[in-house]
Amino acid sequence: MGGAGYCVQGEGPNMTDRGYEKSVAAARGVRLVEEPAIAGAPKRPLIQLDNLSKRYGGHTVLDSIDLEVMSGEVVAIIGPSGSGKSTLLRCINYLEPPDGGFVTIGDITLSAAMPASSTELARLRRSVGMVFQSFNLFPHMTVLRNISLAQERVLGRSRKEAEERSMQLLKRVGLGDKAGQYPARCSGGQQQRVAIARSLALDPQVMLFDEPTSALDPELGLEVLAVMRELAETGMTMIVVTHEMSFAENVSDTVMIMADGRIVEKGPSTEVMRNPQHERTKRFLRAVHDR
Repeated sequence: MGGAGYCVQGEGPNMTDRGYEKSVAAARGVRLVEEPAIAGAPKRPLIQLDNLSKRYGGHTVLDSIDLEVMSGEVVAIIGPSGSGKSTLLRCINYLEPPDGGFVTIGDITLSAAMPASSTELARLRRSVGMVFQSFNLFPHMTVLRNISLAQERVLGRSRKEAEERSMQLLKRVGLGDKAGQYPARCSGGQQQRVAIARSLALDPQVMLFDEPTSALDPELGLEVLAVMRELAETGMTMIVVTHEMSFAENVSDTVMIMADGRIVEKGPSTEVMRNPQHERTKRFLRAVHDR
């Protein structure tokens, strides 16, 4: 990922910010030409957020967020309730359209200043899988059908192909024997693992997790965390909003602390968790450890 660059045809290749570069190109009515990868060139991030903002009325929920996530990186986002963590995830996949800035996933860049087309949104969401606090499974469909349906509708796979892929993923998350069950017959931890398999079935480049264990008791939460750890070990790019401090420190590569709609600290997981530099981070971690 990230080996190719872009230049504005007729303008020269000296513009380096992909988000602004592409928006300027669109405004000028020129097209971007993908250049061949250059050996030794620095890798571009798989996810890039530039000056991302979100407001609800007079309340600013996200205040000029800049973030880069490299391919294969796992970023854990922690912080107090109401700090904008979940909203950030929803803006990345445009479930909540941002009010300002740019979102880039791979070779897709969307600008808040330009309404996204249905085609652009479909491409973006095809690249990004998301797992929510609630499982959002169809109760009238079997586990197998819950995972297969989107593959047929979105990817155009045949029912046979979709079911074969679904069974591979169910076995991967330890639920190969639950294919014919309905969600109500599965525990919360099992339902969340089905939801993860459903997201993986569309072959996303990125997985977003919004407090995936918050609705589960600790034992069932461990089942889900084990699957997420396995995904991390196999190189899946992940952004995880979590209150699981052990996961943040021991599984993620980077920890990012948010408060009041801003990133207050970000760095290697062990360093941030054990030796935070910002006073707001220190106060939050003290509160978590004192519980």
